[in-house]
Amino acid sequence: MTAQPPPPPAFRDARLPLAKRVDDLLTRLTLDERIAFLHQFTPAVERLGVGAFRTGQEALHGVAWMGPATVFPQAVGLGATWNDDLVRRVGEAVSAEARAMRARDDRVGLNVWSPTVNLLRHPLWGRNEEGYSEDPKLTSALATAYTRGLRGDHPEYWRTAPVLKHWLAHNNETDRDTTSSSVRPRVLHEYDLRAFRETVVAGAVAGVMPAYNLVNGRPNHVSPYLREHLRTWTDQELLVCSDAGAPSNLVDSEHYFDTHEEATAAAIIAGVDSFTDHGTDGSKIVERVRGALAQGLLSEAHIDAAVRRQLTVRFRLGEFDPRSDPYADTADFDTPAHRALAGEAAEQALVLLKNDDLLPLSEHARIAVVGLLADECKLDWYSGTLLHRTTPLEGLYERFGAERVEFAEGVDRVRLRTSSGTYLAVPVVDVAADEVRGAEGALDPALLAGRTDLPPLTADATGTELALIDWGEGVLTLRAPDGRYLSVADDGCVRASADQPGGWVVQETFRLEASDTHENGHLLKHLGTGGYVSVAADGVKVAAENPEIFELEFTERGEDAVARAAAAADVVLVVAGNDPHINGRETEDRTTLRLPAHQERLLRAARAANPDTALVLVSAYPYAVDPAGLPAVLWTAHGGQAAGTALARVLAGDVSPAGRLPQTWYACDDDLPDLLDYDVIGGRQTYLYFEGTPLFPFGHGLSYASFAYADLQGQSHADALTISFTVTNTGEVAADEVAQLYTRAVAPSVPRPRRELAAHRRVHLDPGASTDLTFELPLSAFEFWDVALGRPRLEPGAYEVLVGASSEDIRLRTTVDLDGEPGAPRPVRERGLDAADFDGQRNIALVDRTKEAGDAATPEDGGTGELVYRHCDFGEDGIKTVTVEAAGEGVVELSLDGGPWTAALALSATKGPYDYSTLGAEIAAAGVHDVHLKLRGPLRIAHVGFSG
Repeated sequence: MTAQPPPPPAFRDARLPLAKRVDDLLTRLTLDERIAFLHQFTPAVERLGVGAFRTGQEALHGVAWMGPATVFPQAVGLGATWNDDLVRRVGEAVSAEARAMRARDDRVGLNVWSPTVNLLRHPLWGRNEEGYSEDPKLTSALATAYTRGLRGDHPEYWRTAPVLKHWLAHNNETDRDTTSSSVRPRVLHEYDLRAFRETVVAGAVAGVMPAYNLVNGRPNHVSPYLREHLRTWTDQELLVCSDAGAPSNLVDSEHYFDTHEEATAAAIIAGVDSFTDHGTDGSKIVERVRGALAQGLLSEAHIDAAVRRQLTVRFRLGEFDPRSDPYADTADFDTPAHRALAGEAAEQALVLLKNDDLLPLSEHARIAVVGLLADECKLDWYSGTLLHRTTPLEGLYERFGAERVEFAEGVDRVRLRTSSGTYLAVPVVDVAADEVRGAEGALDPALLAGRTDLPPLTADATGTELALIDWGEGVLTLRAPDGRYLSVADDGCVRASADQPGGWVVQETFRLEASDTHENGHLLKHLGTGGYVSVAADGVKVAAENPEIFELEFTERGEDAVARAAAAADVVLVVAGNDPHINGRETEDRTTLRLPAHQERLLRAARAANPDTALVLVSAYPYAVDPAGLPAVLWTAHGGQAAGTALARVLAGDVSPAGRLPQTWYACDDDLPDLLDYDVIGGRQTYLYFEGTPLFPFGHGLSYASFAYADLQGQSHADALTISFTVTNTGEVAADEVAQLYTRAVAPSVPRPRRELAAHRRVHLDPGASTDLTFELPLSAFEFWDVALGRPRLEPGAYEVLVGASSEDIRLRTTVDLDGEPGAPRPVRERGLDAADFDGQRNIALVDRTKEAGDAATPEDGGTGELVYRHCDFGEDGIKTVTVEAAGEGVVELSLDGGPWTAALALSATKGPYDYSTLGAEIAAAGVHDVHLKLRGPLRIAHVGFSG
């Protein structure tokens, strides 16, 4: 009798339920194999025919870091479109290109780390370019659209598996791996968690990535919120991927744990499934996991839970079902449709901030295009390599004709004179022409980037005229006449070898520092290495000793060239903004909202020469600019490969602008809170709470058309409110309008937003056309987090529904009365007070109650702080004793209703921050009172109790 071959492993059977297939494969893996799966670069298991896998592929606005790909506008630019459908289509295109690229390069991953849903709370955050909006509703709507596009619409298989970044309350780059974001419960639930929650609940998310920072004193990579919140929002297995190097930070920089075994075990138990650490070398993580197992800090069940989540993603990506995977043969890459979509996205991202009838431009106008960004198409850290590109200048040449467009970049042209009387000189490139020259024979800086076979700079009698740009804060770039930027290679030599400033550590930036010994002399500091430029016989280098002293000889000031071009034109376009690798990027926050002084000089020169001057800002973040005297102001994020064409089409009136600001533009630095103040409620931050006058409000954006709003109707149901109204294009051109719906509690019992976005829709209308819009608002949209109850509550009463063209341009309003759950005094005799559940505070930070879970309160910097708890009910019989659970050293004092401070409790030094003692004091009170606590010294309190 012929022996029958064994049946195939169950995990290979696509007919079985996903969970059964995952469990089957999991049981076939040895413990060592499962442990190895915990590192980002998972090795192959050849005996089972399981291939190698890696988590992580950057895809924020196109496939990044893996070579040429379609480059869409930055995420903040996609946020400015306010167009869910467009963003979904961009996600589809990006995931299709990821599949197509993987087919020819297996280094391209399908577990994509995007989008970023951190809220743009503070405009000085260096990574402003990566988020969609300061508003959680808009952010979650766009993130949901993007993830749906990335995932695809097949019920079983995913085109890519998106991971949301960065969990949680992450808005600062300064000391980002050691700073703690103090997030009170209301801010946590109403603001920071909300963008993640609504996107996860929508069902297109594979997982999240924890952020580098700590929240309430506890690193995000051991956050109990992963278990308490994230994994309760969905029945799907969610993959948690660490940020790069963050697992080691738990010990090395944060000193939160004493050993890496403790830290690794705590992260896995908290819910981290994939460790991005030590590059491609998984041996360190394997060693730490084994050590944690040996010490009893971790069980195999914890490892199995993490591996199960990884395997679930791999099955969803069709790895084990190549014949069934509908996306296996996806080959759409750089298609005409993708190129058109990049152009559409760039057009829709443009925001017209001001227009006094200067735009659109006349077909016959003579146009001067000036400024440091006028002939640039900048990329950021998460961009792919451009397949196509258009700069503003190129777009205007194409649209209006080169004969009618004059260009002046506005750089300062300088020679650097050495102390010996020679000048810095860029040598003639002496390499094969076909290696460094483009199709028309001109030097191609992109082909020279990073080359160390090029000769370093020298010094000679005449030198080379260099283009100097001051990007602000004294940060300079220097560029050779052929377009190459001065850069420093690993050997310390200064060469003209970079196409653009860039890289994790930018090697193309310098700073001039005044010499202490020579009048008008300067040292040239290289910011990438911290060394100074020196001139030696064998070339120009960066060295720790013998810095050269230079004098700057200006051959032309940038404002002079700008003024000449402006004076000869009918209209001037000053294109200003930022380089995404300089002064505001990952690892570096901005210090000011102001436009750099160099660009202010150019703007002033253009305005003085020609009053018909428009400012075009191309930037990853808002600026505080004075629009007075400017007939037009536009803003766009760096718009990807089609940025220049899109700008020209909008300026010409081929397309009516309809982008809207996704965040508040403040008038000055004084309007901003401290970068580390995460309390948007107490700090009155973002459009939700800001009480000042913004430069341009959230949701603002103008059009070449005009729109009328009418017929606002509201109807309440059992669990929802239906809102409808009509929008009509009353202008003379076809255009998009972004209808925005806000809500506001009329007489809230606690601080609530001035107005809060509840819904939006971007619609296209021909002249004279109307559309009826209807929105269903769940009553949960009107809730707030009641700290007394520890859950959301809908407060009964009047609510305004506001409809208009921005958060401040309200066209229609109505008031509705909603039933809800009336508030009640806190029953503190039964439950006491958790310290974090305050109604108000002064100089208080929230910290970790224990390393595993819970919050406590402590005075900032060990000084004095106050906490307020409103409407505490001591009952008719009253209380006689107050107890405080505290650790550290200091004094707690209590006051009722702001009266005398009584019941002082002094705490002697305890062994550590988690060694809590319970202190008691006598106090007599009955009825309802506000409880005030004053904390003095470096102590932390977790709970306050009351008894009769």
